[in-house]
Amino acid sequence: MLFDVTRSGLADIFGEDRIATLPATAFAPSTGDTGGARLLQTVGVPTGTLQLREPDEDTGRLPLVEDVIDPEDFEGVSTDAGEWPVIGWLLNAHLALDPGSGRVHAFDADAETVQELHADVSSLVQVTLRFQRLLDEFTFSGGDEEAGFERLEREVERIRLETSSVDPLPFQDDETVWWVVGEEIAAGRRFKGGSPGARSLYG
Repeated sequence: MLFDVTRSGLADIFGEDRIATLPATAFAPSTGDTGGARLLQTVGVPTGTLQLREPDEDTGRLPLVEDVIDPEDFEGVSTDAGEWPVIGWLLNAHLALDPGSGRVHAFDADAETVQELHADVSSLVQVTLRFQRLLDEFTFSGGDEEAGFERLEREVERIRLETSSVDPLPFQDDETVWWVVGEEIAAGRRFKGGSPGARSLYG
């Protein structure tokens, strides 16, 4: 795994009640024992910006890519992409795990585009953690809103640069879903009502 992410590390920041995981039964046996699937079962991701997919009520399994979209609509996609489990949702993209490579792909059904979004699931957890923590802890202080937004933009850029030094995929260009999320955060649009950022920004 590219990043050292642990359940205890997430719990120390967000608390146990804000960490989402997937059950082992949500994956096919051949997929459930891969590193990425195990990480989603044992470590999980903080809730908020990223939503994990709920397993099907009847089968208990995650849907496959071919269950939610037609992979043939996406240019350049792997021939076995239809069999990948859909693990989550980010902005308007389905997130799917390629069990063979461990990579996470983002399928945008509206634009009919697919991106390699993460080199492995630890990168997905790390970026989610860092953006969610920024949303939870950032505050516009001192009454100078412009300076606050400049500081917020620097924090978003720091996350991009530090992530890209290990995994360049999440922010490889300004069209990745994580880049768009970062732009929304920098514009002050993703702060929830109870967060310090929202209270200082909106009163």
